[in-house]
Amino acid sequence: MSENKKYNYPKQLSIVRFLLNAESIRKNPIPFHKKYFDQFGDSFSLKIGKTKHVILSRDNEVAEYILQKNQKNFQKSELQTKFISKYLGKGLLTANGDFWLKQRRLIQPAFHKQKMNQLVENMQQTIASELQNLPEEKSVALFPIMNQLAFNVVAKSLFHISASEEKLNRLKVIIYEVQEFLIKEIRLPYKAFWFKISGQIKKHQELALESDAIIKEIVEERIKSGTRQNDLLDMLLETRYEDTGEGMSTQQLIDEIKILFIAGHETSANAMTFTLHLLGNYPDIQHKVFEELIEIQSQTTDVVEQLQKMTYTNAVINESMRLYPPAWITDRENIEDDELLGYHIKEKTLIGVSFYELHRNPKYWKNPEDFNPERFLGEQKKESYKFFYPFGAGPRMCIGLGFAMYEMSLTLSYIVKKYKIISHQKDIQVNPLVTLKPVGAAVTFSKR
Repeated sequence: MSENKKYNYPKQLSIVRFLLNAESIRKNPIPFHKKYFDQFGDSFSLKIGKTKHVILSRDNEVAEYILQKNQKNFQKSELQTKFISKYLGKGLLTANGDFWLKQRRLIQPAFHKQKMNQLVENMQQTIASELQNLPEEKSVALFPIMNQLAFNVVAKSLFHISASEEKLNRLKVIIYEVQEFLIKEIRLPYKAFWFKISGQIKKHQELALESDAIIKEIVEERIKSGTRQNDLLDMLLETRYEDTGEGMSTQQLIDEIKILFIAGHETSANAMTFTLHLLGNYPDIQHKVFEELIEIQSQTTDVVEQLQKMTYTNAVINESMRLYPPAWITDRENIEDDELLGYHIKEKTLIGVSFYELHRNPKYWKNPEDFNPERFLGEQKKESYKFFYPFGAGPRMCIGLGFAMYEMSLTLSYIVKKYKIISHQKDIQVNPLVTLKPVGAAVTFSKR
């Protein structure tokens, strides 16, 4: 029986058409995704070579199926396990199967809510220190401020006071450079030979090794000192595998820390930039956040209690992440043949789900382009969560969800209580890399 008869797929995009747009897609695939979704429907496919099939979808049924309902038959694709692990090592983000499960069970307790509560004071101090000298009454680029803040919040939460500014700044530069090149590798596979012979792969692998050496030095200094800092590094050093009772090897610890740095600081920096940009365009919503924060402050001085009462503030953050999900796309490959949307798909079909488009799909959201935090309040919240994936879903949902929400809520609280935010443009450009980066967001902070 021929392959065409045995397997069938959603409407197919011509590979020729795809290649003609390849360079533009590499720079920003989102406009092309929207164009193809509008033309083909909520899922379309692409055939590469004789046997490789790709499906791209903004269909909630697809997201639920591959991430939750039949997640055991879907694993992270080679794009993540092969390309990303080449630079980030084998950690939670890049691992599959039994090894991933083993690591998840090991690390999960360090991100338990009680553990996160222990980090709040340190997090709050870092935010206050970073933002105490915000430029006032003049236009400032927002992302660099939020990026520096988010990086330092993760760094201080991981290492408390163990690492020098010089080491941390070098780590930040390496992470940025490696990610930029990684995107080129993933989106321009036909240039793989050129990347190799030109020495670009070797150069970025050496940068990754340099980041390993920096983290290793910090870890070894902590172990040698024998002191406790009550930070994430302490929590990770204390973890033990169930079967052996042993802790992680130094290299495994390095790999997990690198992933926490990238996943932990970039997504938060992006989300905070988008949220502040939106608040600067919606003064009435910004005022509601301010009123809630002042009311909460009058009720309790306990920071954890304050965080738990920030209902409207959390709704604002969620609505911002609906419009601009920091982890804007995910992918999986099926281990065995499967049925999806009534199609019989071959093993190792690459399935991408664009959360960016799913979150704006009019099938699930009324007036999807509008910024409306009410979607995440009261009874409406329950319905919205059915189609909402800012941290993924299922067993592989982002382990740092609680950490990120605390950080964003504390940052918004600090800024909105002190300043009025005014945005200088209605629309914001995006750069879809591994995460969804904001481009050109500028605001003015005015003292309240």
